[in-house]
Amino acid sequence: MRVLIDYRPALRDRTGVGEWVHSLVSALVETDSVADPLDLTVFSSSWKDRLDYSFPRVTRVDIRIPVHLLNYCWHRFEWPPVEWLARNRFDVVHSPHPLLIPTIDAAQIVTIHDLDFLRHPEHTSNEIQRDYGHLVREHAHRARGVIVPSQFTATEVENELGVDPARISVCYNGAPPWLPRTEWPERGHILFVGSLTRRKNIGTLLDAYQALLESDGNSHTPSLVLAGPLTKQAGDLVKALEQPSLQNKVRHTGYIDRSRLRQLYEEASVLVLPSLHEGFGLPVVEAMKVGVPVVASDRGALPEIVQDAGLIVDATNHNELANAIKRMITDESFAKACAERGLQRAELFSWKESAKALRKAYQLAGC
Repeated sequence: MRVLIDYRPALRDRTGVGEWVHSLVSALVETDSVADPLDLTVFSSSWKDRLDYSFPRVTRVDIRIPVHLLNYCWHRFEWPPVEWLARNRFDVVHSPHPLLIPTIDAAQIVTIHDLDFLRHPEHTSNEIQRDYGHLVREHAHRARGVIVPSQFTATEVENELGVDPARISVCYNGAPPWLPRTEWPERGHILFVGSLTRRKNIGTLLDAYQALLESDGNSHTPSLVLAGPLTKQAGDLVKALEQPSLQNKVRHTGYIDRSRLRQLYEEASVLVLPSLHEGFGLPVVEAMKVGVPVVASDRGALPEIVQDAGLIVDATNHNELANAIKRMITDESFAKACAERGLQRAELFSWKESAKALRKAYQLAGC
């Protein structure tokens, strides 16, 4: 089967969708076999960024067309077909986003990581705000298959977009190939991982952290580390971080590579993900894989993914969030019990299994 997958989200800093597409391509290659071969092509187009990552037995297509220009033509005019750019024909063409990639005659698959952009367009910007909301229903119905990362998102797609559940494939995200840490950190930091957007609810996290500082006189609370890139929506957050009470306690790292990220997890006392919506929540699985207990919001797929490996709190209640964090950093036996359950849950999330589920979706779409 000849499959093309759009690799462009992984060209730069691999966060979110970029890490997802890179990990899945790697797993598809690793699970390839003589009995079930996959003729895989990774597609890239950018004016500045080149596709410099090589996968064994994978065809690379790297053309110099600006991402925003190609997306505008694809979303608005459904032109040009990807076969013209790749100079090849395909059985399946897979978009890592909710909108179709134009093709001459290949089966089209889209990926819907979540539907927050539909409910809260103010959380988005650029082409997502311009195109996704009014095109996603039509594209999801035209697609031969819809890939989602959780049962929560599958239900959203079925109920809100009216997609036949027979065309929805749940391909859970996988845990990284990291070993559990061997030592519990002494006064480990409180960690947040992700882009600093409105959807991630950083303002509530900072309010909770401020409450922690005030409750212990600013002497015992560990530092808060925000690991992720700033976005255009983060103007208010930058001002909040400049408050005198937070300046020496909150550290923003910006984007960091995978090896440094692994170290931040290892040194953390707790991961906090207070998002207003998550289609999966990859940082909680990364934390569980290392042995870090989790505090997460009660929104989206987070309760489905975390279950008993951490504490689930009201995303809008900063006091409840502060109390959950405080329990994790002061009750070591409870935190270690959560971490142990997290290690067990992390074993359930595998990129190899996700790749197997994706292969089945390709086969169904290509029939």
